[in-house]
Amino acid sequence: MSGTAPPGPACAVCGNEAWRDHAILWPALVAEWQLAPHEHAYVDRQQGTLCTGCGANLRSAALARAILDARGATGTLRDFAASPAAAALDVLEINEAGMLGPTLRRMPGHRLATYPEVDMHALPYPDAAFDLVVHSDTLEHVPDPVHALTECRRVLRPGGALCLTVPTIVGRLTRGREGLPPSYHGDPATTSEDFAVRTEYGADAWTQLALAGFARIGIAVLDFPSATALTGWRDGA
Repeated sequence: MSGTAPPGPACAVCGNEAWRDHAILWPALVAEWQLAPHEHAYVDRQQGTLCTGCGANLRSAALARAILDARGATGTLRDFAASPAAAALDVLEINEAGMLGPTLRRMPGHRLATYPEVDMHALPYPDAAFDLVVHSDTLEHVPDPVHALTECRRVLRPGGALCLTVPTIVGRLTRGREGLPPSYHGDPATTSEDFAVRTEYGADAWTQLALAGFARIGIAVLDFPSATALTGWRDGA
């Protein structure tokens, strides 16, 4: 099911203000996640409400907002990616950050790391190699998310920032899925371990950044509760 969405926020990727809704979640996943109707609605909006200008969903647009905020930039991510400030950055994108890949690739210092060639538990980069690390809806699939976040912090330069999204149910606390029936994101038919959900995130998702040693933590809000993104800054800012 799809249709024109009500007026929403300006897209932080391209600046467009028109959106279109697409249903994303399927009944089995809704049941596994134990979503109430209002939770189902805002997660569907997070993942399936698309900018009619650039095609980014609300989740990706929130991540773009976090990146701009982390760098103290105004305007859109497209504008920033073409700027001298962005050209001076070393950027690590892990597992294609939502729908931002084409824009991030415009930055000369961009590098893409994908699983299984690159494991978030052991990033193959030296300490303090990047100014910005970005990943989107990846952390929930990682067996030890705090350790993975620690690796992201390790490869950041002092003052650098990690910007990320995780699917979040804001009225709950984070829980691991160990001991629960397997649950997978992606195609409803998939049972690939790459898509297995290890952690279901709630309102305390930010605490994992604190446990990983980030000195400052922020939340970018584009459209609450559907579109939020987390930022952690390495000490030295």
